[in-house]
Amino acid sequence: MVLLVSDLQPLSIAEGDLGLPWNWRIGPANAAPSDAIMQAQSFTPSGRGLMPFAPAQLRMRRKTNGDLNLRWLRRDRALSADSWVLTDVPMSEATEAYDLEILNGPAAVRTITNLTSPSFTYTAAMQGSDFGGAVISLSVRLHQIGALGRVTPLTQSLTIKETAP
Repeated sequence: MVLLVSDLQPLSIAEGDLGLPWNWRIGPANAAPSDAIMQAQSFTPSGRGLMPFAPAQLRMRRKTNGDLNLRWLRRDRALSADSWVLTDVPMSEATEAYDLEILNGPAAVRTITNLTSPSFTYTAAMQGSDFGGAVISLSVRLHQIGALGRVTPLTQSLTIKETAP
C-alpha cells in the first residue's frame, strides 16, 4: 500500500538522538497533549534510513593461478546515486568500507573486515585452508558499512562461469 498525502512530514531527529528512547503523545492537532483522546507512544529511532543500501551485482571470476576475484557495486542513499547518466555512484559516506564473510552453510569460515574497495581476491591458499582445495561455487555475506554501522547484508551463492587472466 502506498499513501500519498502531502500533509505527512518526516520526523526531524538529530543524529545525536539516535538510539535514545522518545515518548510521544499522538492525536488530533487541535487537541491538547493532556486530552484523553491523545495516545502515548514510545519508540527508539535507529537511523536505519540513514544507512547505505546493501552492495549489488556481486560477481566472481577464477584467475589462471586459482585465485577467485570477487567484485561488487557500492550503493548509496543519496538522491544523486539514482542517476542513469553518471558512470560512478556518488558517495555520501565519509569513507568506503565493507565486511565480507565466506560461508560454509550458514557459518562463516573466513571474515575479512574493513575492505576499502569493492573487490577482494580469495586466494587459492585461502580456499585450501577453508575448504581443503579449490572451490567451484562460493556463498558469501557482504556488508557495506556506513557512519551508523553495517547494513543488511547481500547474501549470495556464486558459481564460477568464466576465467579471468
